[in-house]
Amino acid sequence: MTDLAEDYRGAGFGGHLDFGERPVLVVVDVVRAYFDRGSPLYAGVEATLASVLRVIGMARRARLPIFFTCVRYSNGGLDGGVFYRKVPSLGVFDEGSPLGEFASGIEPHPGEFVITKQYASAFFGTSLAATLTSLTADTVIITGLTTSGCVRASTLDAMQYGFIPYVVRDAVGDRDSRPHEANLFDLAAKYAEVVSESAIAGLIESRAGWSAYAHQATPKREESTR
Repeated sequence: MTDLAEDYRGAGFGGHLDFGERPVLVVVDVVRAYFDRGSPLYAGVEATLASVLRVIGMARRARLPIFFTCVRYSNGGLDGGVFYRKVPSLGVFDEGSPLGEFASGIEPHPGEFVITKQYASAFFGTSLAATLTSLTADTVIITGLTTSGCVRASTLDAMQYGFIPYVVRDAVGDRDSRPHEANLFDLAAKYAEVVSESAIAGLIESRAGWSAYAHQATPKREESTR
């Protein structure tokens, strides 16, 4: 692993992205499907959930804008296209399935955003990028599930839309440590900063209250276009 890290550094990967002045938190797909042992998507990521909840608490105390994503399909998954056909277990997110609901403890507060999506990235087919731009956000703190899937896709799109991605290592998870670690390595090398929960705590505290728009009284729900 040391040789691999040295090889990547020697090839010019692994530059540093400074944490911005206007961060938001994105919680990707922390839903029951990954925690219910009867679900085909059960991932054994209970420790990840605990970390996600702590990071949400940090962001709320700092009054940062918070976005939660979830997946929902119309019956039969026609709005899921090729993705739905490739991964049959996505049927657990058909409309009305309890497995698509947020996991215990993940309850968006008034003034926080809920984005419903059909594909891996939190940005694809949703208004997330436009909302972040309207808020003048410059940094996206990314937590959630799964590291090799929707977290990775959302991180790449955050970077490609011009937002600085900070992935919280403790607060993302996958069903196996091998894709988890491989994807964190690759994200850190090419697309994002990958930091610990303790590191993000200090960064969040340093940007407390930047957004006057955060935590207003009216809940915000953003649905993707079908």
